[in-house]
Amino acid sequence: MSTAMDDPDVLAEKKDINENMLGGKKVKIIFVLGGPGSGKGTQCSNIVEHFGFIHLSAGELLRAEINSGSENGTMIDTIIKEGKIVPSEITIKLLQEAIIKGGNDKYIIDGFPRNEENRAVFESVQLQTLVTYFQLLQINISPEFVLFFDCSEEEMERRLLGRNQGRSDDNIETIRKRFKVFVESSLPVIEYYESKGMVKKIDATKPAPEVFEDDGKRMKFTNGIT
Repeated sequence: MSTAMDDPDVLAEKKDINENMLGGKKVKIIFVLGGPGSGKGTQCSNIVEHFGFIHLSAGELLRAEINSGSENGTMIDTIIKEGKIVPSEITIKLLQEAIIKGGNDKYIIDGFPRNEENRAVFESVQLQTLVTYFQLLQINISPEFVLFFDCSEEEMERRLLGRNQGRSDDNIETIRKRFKVFVESSLPVIEYYESKGMVKKIDATKPAPEVFEDDGKRMKFTNGIT
């Protein structure tokens, strides 16, 4: 069955609109992963400032959708309050919409995929639902690579306990639960991408300026990123 999306005039119009937004360029995406307290948030800010990327955080997008008061936001809020996990499809849709609306050709996605289910659904949605639309725009929504901020639990714990942000989740018991979740859920994602030769590991135990120096080398010498 044909739809409006199949109409050549509609496709041409969408192509013109979105090529104007994105300059006809392929979108470069980098996943940024690391344990709680690894400093990836600080390094994302540095990458944005020095390399012209837009920073997307799955958590921030979910919070923004909730705060918008939309029907979708209300549903997300209910899911979270019930202690359930927001379905990957919802998070991925918000990320994809942000990429389209951002009008840029370079994005770093912070803290995603959080687990293997996130990763599998991201690839599935990309292939099954958006492949025609994104091929039309010549947009690659697969990650170019994964920046992994590798830091010992001892150092991450020290940093989190030393924060002065009034965060209720920065107590020793909660911190160790967060470490456990990261090891059980996120490390398999990193191992998957490592098996594909896509992981750029950064020693995040060093002071932030030295860590960013390593980031810069990875970004500059990775094929076609800058």
